Amino acid sequence: MTSAPPLTTGQVELPAALAHYDTELRRVLHETAGEEHQDSAAFVPRWELPHPSPALDAFFAPSTISAHPLTEHHGRRVALLHLMHNPRTRTTKTYASLVIVARAVAHIERTGERVVILTPSSANKATALRDAVLRAHECGLATPQALGIACVVPSSSRAKLWRSALSDDPDLRRTNPLTVLDTAEPGKVKELARTVTDTLSPALHREHGVRLWHSLELLNYAVADTARALFERDRLPAVPRLHAHAVSSAFGLLGHFHGQRHITGKQWPDTSAGYFLVQHLGTPDMVSSLYHDRFDYRPSWAERDGWLVQDHDPHFPRVAYAPDEQLDATFYTRQPATSPRMNEIIRRQGGGGIVVSLAECLDRYPAVRSLLASTGVELPADPRHLREWSLVMALTGVLNAIDRDLVDTDDILVHGSGSYAAGDYEAVPEEHLRPVADAGELALAVREAVS
Repeated sequence: MTSAPPLTTGQVELPAALAHYDTELRRVLHETAGEEHQDSAAFVPRWELPHPSPALDAFFAPSTISAHPLTEHHGRRVALLHLMHNPRTRTTKTYASLVIVARAVAHIERTGERVVILTPSSANKATALRDAVLRAHECGLATPQALGIACVVPSSSRAKLWRSALSDDPDLRRTNPLTVLDTAEPGKVKELARTVTDTLSPALHREHGVRLWHSLELLNYAVADTARALFERDRLPAVPRLHAHAVSSAFGLLGHFHGQRHITGKQWPDTSAGYFLVQHLGTPDMVSSLYHDRFDYRPSWAERDGWLVQDHDPHFPRVAYAPDEQLDATFYTRQPATSPRMNEIIRRQGGGGIVVSLAECLDRYPAVRSLLASTGVELPADPRHLREWSLVMALTGVLNAIDRDLVDTDDILVHGSGSYAAGDYEAVPEEHLRPVADAGELALAVREAVS
């Protein structure tokens, strides 16, 4: 192994990163406009932000980023990229949500048109976008009449939805509907949102002057996640580094790569950045694709003393409770369209992937909790109280990968994309959720929100 300097000798923090990188962020937005491939018939705001102002600075305040050394494990240095500083979400979805909502605000300011964001979500995107919309109201960037949001989530995620003024206030609840689809296939919410956007948008604009924006698009998230690469450039030593992330579609890692392209001006940045995917058995599609060129690969399990065990594929769990266990409802995307691109990046730049089980996460849980104690991320003593498993998954996967000699980089930066427990939030009361069974009922909820 090479003897590189440590990733960081102590905590490194950048408050309000999106405000700090305002100039570069606007340049990234301008560059990204030329990469957009969406259907030209769909409404998309310009890739621009509102003019700089104290209100915009206050709006971007929750976008703090920090880095923390965690441990040296078998000669590999492991550190945390803390992306969970917003106490109203505790996930990295805050950064992209703030930029998405800021673009909507810029459109409202420029045209006077109303904007309603429509997003499917497994919970965290909905919570973060709703928080960003509420912040825009609170900071005076847009009125509740001008800016709203409609969300559709699968029923399996309802307990992860955070209560806020958008759900408590009767008027805001009607104009910002939080709808729930009862389905055995969580990915159906994406189809529903796209159908409603395509069919309803023209009528809403014609009848009410409202722009309906389907915001679930990779580039919308990649732009904000360039802040991770900018922070790394300015705050961390320039050494070969492996970026590890618990992923569903790997938007965060693709955003970091987008940022490295911006920084270097190259399609393939020569920065020695590798990428490492961590998934769970419920949706291991990206790891399956990376190593087997197919989404449906699964290892052969043997049963031993009530456990499922296998030792022929080091990229899958050694032990599990069930072959398709759902560790966290947030990770619900099957056969993500981003997988081929992520495979290309890893095969060219280095990295890999691993799948973890609930049993492995529980086995590592006390050690992971101890590692995080100095970072400000507090895991509950009882793992049954944990509601967002992203960070525990990522650290478990990295430690397992080191033990199995699956990584060859000295410095590993774990992107802390989400961690919260039952005591960190109140779930949206059941009576404040609106059940929908199909596109027609979702369209009705959106119509009632804008009329």
